[in-house]
Amino acid sequence: MLPEWKTGKVIDIVDETASTKKFFIEIQGVTDFQFHPGQFITLDLPIHEQKNKRWRSYSIASAPNKTNIVELIIVHLHGGAGTTYLFNEVQVGTEFPVRGPQGKFILPEEFDKDLFLICTGTGIAPFRSMIHYLNEQKIMHRKVNLIVGCRKLTDALYFNELNELAKSEPNFYYHPVFSREENVPEGAYKGYVHQVYEQLLKEEKDPARFYLCGWKNMIDEAKERIMAMGYEKKDIHLELYG
Repeated sequence: MLPEWKTGKVIDIVDETASTKKFFIEIQGVTDFQFHPGQFITLDLPIHEQKNKRWRSYSIASAPNKTNIVELIIVHLHGGAGTTYLFNEVQVGTEFPVRGPQGKFILPEEFDKDLFLICTGTGIAPFRSMIHYLNEQKIMHRKVNLIVGCRKLTDALYFNELNELAKSEPNFYYHPVFSREENVPEGAYKGYVHQVYEQLLKEEKDPARFYLCGWKNMIDEAKERIMAMGYEKKDIHLELYG
């Protein structure tokens, strides 16, 4: 059964990069909006007469915090009706219907294997929620490798925050990867996400679960490469964007 529609009110908008914004949305009618890290909400935006053509779904980037406020990180897709409306029309105080939470792209019940969280761009949203949840709830876990691909350092989302979190959260490792950055920061990689998890698994091939989030091309290639290394399809969890 689908969750009922509620009203979402935009209470803050923050420019994250030249093409991405953070939207903080207050869910009206509840004091504690409960969800599992990795889930998404759907926005009903006034961009079309048909209902299903107005709906846009975004992973929640914040961890559950016993409030009714969620954070979304959204990239402006040129020509996209939904993001054009969000970037050009929405302001603090704007309201629209929201539905959620939904989705099964969530943390495992048992942390008996290493986790590889692999994403590009705003695919980082569900993983940021997961990592903050693990940190804030002091949940014991094996190695968590977050591998994030983007073009340049100026495109990196939550870069400083995740670097700091890697210093304080045991067994959490942040691996930013830049495909077009000339001056790659210390501890980062030049290239694409695939070479990073393959290198890490070549060094130490322990039992692992893989969570892939981003565009179809990256997910398809990662799935193929991971299975070629001997991992099973059941070890791979997908969240497709776009």
